[in-house]
Amino acid sequence: MIDLMLLREQPARVFDLVARKDPKYPTQRLAELDIRVRDLQQEVEALRSERNELARTGKSGLVAQATRDQAKAIGGAIKEKEAALALLEADFRDLYLRCPNLPLEELPLGGKESNQSVREFGLKPGFSFTPKTHVDLATTLGWIDFEAAARMTASHFALYKGMGVRLQYALSMFMLNTAQEYGYAPVLPPFLINEKALEGASNFPRFREEVFAVEKDGLYLTPTAEVNLANLYRDSIFSSDELPIRHTALTSCFRREAGGYGSSERGLIRIHQFDKVELFAFCKPEESAAEQDRMLACAESILKRLGLHYRVMLLAAQDCSFASAKTYDLEVWMPGQGEYKEVSSISNCTDFQARRCMMRYRTSEKNKKQLIHTLNGSSLALPRLFVAILETYQQADGTVQLPDVLRSVSVGV
Repeated sequence: MIDLMLLREQPARVFDLVARKDPKYPTQRLAELDIRVRDLQQEVEALRSERNELARTGKSGLVAQATRDQAKAIGGAIKEKEAALALLEADFRDLYLRCPNLPLEELPLGGKESNQSVREFGLKPGFSFTPKTHVDLATTLGWIDFEAAARMTASHFALYKGMGVRLQYALSMFMLNTAQEYGYAPVLPPFLINEKALEGASNFPRFREEVFAVEKDGLYLTPTAEVNLANLYRDSIFSSDELPIRHTALTSCFRREAGGYGSSERGLIRIHQFDKVELFAFCKPEESAAEQDRMLACAESILKRLGLHYRVMLLAAQDCSFASAKTYDLEVWMPGQGEYKEVSSISNCTDFQARRCMMRYRTSEKNKKQLIHTLNGSSLALPRLFVAILETYQQADGTVQLPDVLRSVSVGV
């Protein structure tokens, strides 16, 4: 959630920043609802005070009928206004929770077309033959069976087999080990989460339709370990010397969104269930820029060690995620696709999630409590990394020569 005091004290600035992120969001209505809620709260409090004063007067002696009538009328007015206030507060809260985080003012304006390339690593691989897609390679090699997955589940799921399974686990361990080298302590959270956790991480209410629900139990399948890690210290107050805290988690992720076969997102590019190694950091506000650089370096190191050609993109304001104030995307070149695809987003969410989850720390200034900053990043999303490796290291005979760095991971690759 954004800072309401900032909206009240600098409305023009907030209107401008929100419009940079989401031009359709009704910031003016949010500000108006905020004023109406506070005005109605004051009216209710004034009536309660008047009723309390009448009650004190009544204790001093006989109460006139007019006073009783007045007290009764005030009681009725309070009930009416409290009912109206409850409805108004619900409208305000729903709109407030749908307001995106304010983008940092340094970001480029516009959408995806305005993203800026920061740097590139390596060169696009050359081939003496026409490179195949990962779908053709993995199917022929027997590493993935999309038809079997569709028979037992539905379309847009994948079933890994043989070397495909071993490669999946090798990549997972390689990424977890790299994350720990950069100081991220491993966590293995439940894959089922509750509504409060999704609201705290900022997925609800805006993205409710994208999440798989287990309705009988009031639980949901996690769309990303970011949700789990964002709630790890919910309602906590840290001491200054406890920060920063860094965690990593390997989980399966579940999302309703999926691509279509025959499109540029066929195969593993966009599926309902996938594994991902997540990075997450909790830090003081003045440390979040450095933490984002650290997280980005961790994700980049994986791609460098794998020898994959990639580029770092600074996202324009409208292309940043709902909770992010600043995001870098890592885009890997996929020869079989003939284009770059995002394999990681490294986001600084400033105090947006911390305000929802009430995560604060005590400063040195008279033990004052202040909201922390949170950051998250994929390091990395396994399916697209799987795709990049198959398509980059394919041979003319249809086999795949895996990078040497994966052979040292003890899962039989």
